Amino acid sequence: MSRTIPTAANAPAQNLRAQAMPNQSTLEDRQSIADLMTGWIHRDLAEWDKLRELFHPDGTVEISWFEGLAADFVDGSMRMGKSDLRTKHVVSAPVVTFNGNKALVETNAVVVAENVRLDLGCSTHARFYDQVEKRNGAWKIAKRQGIYDFSYFNFPQGVVEIDRELIKKYPREYASLAYLLERSGFPVKRVFATKGSDLEKTMKANGQVWLAA
Repeated sequence: MSRTIPTAANAPAQNLRAQAMPNQSTLEDRQSIADLMTGWIHRDLAEWDKLRELFHPDGTVEISWFEGLAADFVDGSMRMGKSDLRTKHVVSAPVVTFNGNKALVETNAVVVAENVRLDLGCSTHARFYDQVEKRNGAWKIAKRQGIYDFSYFNFPQGVVEIDRELIKKYPREYASLAYLLERSGFPVKRVFATKGSDLEKTMKANGQVWLAA
C-alpha cells in the first residue's frame, strides 16, 4: 500500500489550511457571540429580563438616544415600549476579532421605527460596535456603541409634513431616526459616529487598544 509523504513544497500549504480551520472551542465562542447579537430581538419582543442577560453587570450602551449602564438602558427601553414609538431591529451575522477572552464585534443592523401617533416612521442602516468579554465561562457584551450609515423616512399612512429645521440639527446619516426619536420624547443629545467619520475612526482605534490590553 502506497503512502503519501508530505514534501517541503506542500507543507506550508498544509500549515495554512490547519490555521484556517477553527477548532470546536472557537466555533462555540463564535456562536455564543452571534447569539448575543441576534438576542437584540428580546428588545423588540419586550422580553426585558432576557435583554438584560446580554450584558455584563457593568456593561454600557452608547447609541442615539441613550448613554449609560445597560441596566438603565433596559429600563429606558421599557419606557419607550409604553410610548407611541415602536421599533424593530434586523440584525446580520457579526464580524468577530478575538484576543483570548475578549472580542471586538461589528454587526450590520437595520432599525425600523414608527410613531403611531405621528403616522411617521423611518428605516436606519447602522452598525453595532461591541466589546464583548468571556467572564466565568460566558460571553456577554461589555460595551455597545452605534455607528450610523444612512437613514430615511417611512410614511405608513401617506406623506405627512416634516419640520425641516429640526432635521437640520442632525447628521444626514441618522437625521430621520433622530427626528422621530425627538418627536417621540427620546432626544438625541450629541453627535454620534457616522460612516467614515473621525468619531468612527477614534472609536475603532480605542477598540483596538482595549482588545490588545
